[in-house]
Amino acid sequence: MHYSPALAALIGGEIVDLVNETGLVAKAVLLILLAFSLISWAIILAKWGMLRRARVQSGRFVRAFRKAQRLQDVAAVAEQFRPSPLVGVFEGGFEEYKRQVGPSGIVKNPASLQRAMQIAASEELTRFERNMPWLAITGAVTPFVGLFGTVWGIIDAFHGLGTAGAATLRAVAPGISEALITTAAGLAAAIPAVIAYNLIGGSIREFAARGDDFAMEMLNAIDRQQPVGRMAMEASEVRR
Repeated sequence: MHYSPALAALIGGEIVDLVNETGLVAKAVLLILLAFSLISWAIILAKWGMLRRARVQSGRFVRAFRKAQRLQDVAAVAEQFRPSPLVGVFEGGFEEYKRQVGPSGIVKNPASLQRAMQIAASEELTRFERNMPWLAITGAVTPFVGLFGTVWGIIDAFHGLGTAGAATLRAVAPGISEALITTAAGLAAAIPAVIAYNLIGGSIREFAARGDDFAMEMLNAIDRQQPVGRMAMEASEVRR
């Protein structure tokens, strides 16, 4: 269905008129919901941009990692893939790798390498999850804020009905319009926040799984650089 610009302007003007005709409490409720909505949309857009860049750079980083012959070659170019959380995992493992290897080039404690990469992966996920609780709060709280406006509008409608002394549409219309517009505003703030929270949370869990897989792949790459059998022997000693 196609709407003309004139019709859209008319609908927008009617909404503005409805807001202007609401009482002080309804206006306060709408301002609170607007603040929740604006902050939520700012977080949503920022997170989507971050995840999109991380997804693209992760693919490029993994390809560069698999083509490299040495870990030092990957470390030299890792900075250009910085938006990827896998870079943090790699750097956490590589720093521990450099601390352990000496002139012999032998990794003394493979388990500590894995722990270092797990810590780095956790730090990257914490960075991705920053401000996510606000979306959950918005999805949980704004419907009730809108419901408060709804109840207040119904109270106002009954008050107008009692003042008028007759059940007329003119007596109850202001209160009912307040109730409906605050209800709609509460849902408009909550629904995008809930959808985005679940979609972004799913993407973050996907990156967590990719981080675990990359840590295993990096351990394999380190193992291939060790003298045959030494790293496996060290790993068995750690397990014992």
